[in-house]
Amino acid sequence: MSFLIQPSPPARLNRCQLFGPGSRPAIFEKMATSAADVINLDLEDSVAPDDKETARRNVICAIGDIDWGNKHLSVRINGLDTPFWYRDVVELLENASERLDQIMIPKVGNAADVYAVDALVSAIEAARGRSRRISLEVIIESAAGIAHVEEIAAASPRLQAMSLGAADFAASMGMQTTGIGGTQENYYMLHEGQKYWGDPWHWAQTAIVAACRTHGVLPVDGPFGDFSDDEGFIAQARRSATLGMVGKWAIHPKQIALANEVFTPSAEQVAEAREILAAMEQARKDGAGATVYKGRLVDIASIRQAEVIVKQAEMIDG
Repeated sequence: MSFLIQPSPPARLNRCQLFGPGSRPAIFEKMATSAADVINLDLEDSVAPDDKETARRNVICAIGDIDWGNKHLSVRINGLDTPFWYRDVVELLENASERLDQIMIPKVGNAADVYAVDALVSAIEAARGRSRRISLEVIIESAAGIAHVEEIAAASPRLQAMSLGAADFAASMGMQTTGIGGTQENYYMLHEGQKYWGDPWHWAQTAIVAACRTHGVLPVDGPFGDFSDDEGFIAQARRSATLGMVGKWAIHPKQIALANEVFTPSAEQVAEAREILAAMEQARKDGAGATVYKGRLVDIASIRQAEVIVKQAEMIDG
């Protein structure tokens, strides 16, 4: 381990982030009673330009009027290349109740983008005497964003999470696809006449996970566009979980249960993790740094792996 110890990410559940347009207040109550850990009320892509101000007013009212329970409540503002974003931040923090937990910044390309929002948020919090400190989440959606992903992850102590936005990312990279996440038909290898499909998002996800884990930020997988394809959603979510991501977006209510299932450790996984911790504790008492568990070697690194699973299970149970 380096002398510079990587910080722990925020201790909160982020298995599923449910998105809903700010222009559709009729769905807010259903979002609040859903099984999603995080609610993202959207002012950006899902809201038409002519509806931006109305959506903003809807969201401001809903933050204080609706019982959001213990959900992490987030609002996605408009991009910094638009004329809407600064009013989003100002009006949210000057007029919404302190129930708001987080602001999500889309299409972040470098650390300066995060700094700009952080500075505005800090000024409004000080001016208005807000007692709850707003956290930030960013979305990596461009070639610039992935190229500067580590500096973005380190850009602000407010930053708690980082997501991959597959659609805009694909467009920025010039990828020949109109799919949002998942396996792409033409991204395959050929061996003895058989096609084997790879994961075109793998390298970007890995870069995001590494940057996030280095700086104590939660790495999150973004949307899966085909909400009629449950198996495809689950497959991508499992790949993301294996890589170290903590959750995934839901752009349709049916995806909530799928995300929660994948990012909730099974009873078998939790039991095995606890057994590994017990085996290593016995090895420590015996003066050994490693032991054998079910025919395989486990050591100090195994403790850290097992602790991740047990901690996740304890947060869910709690």
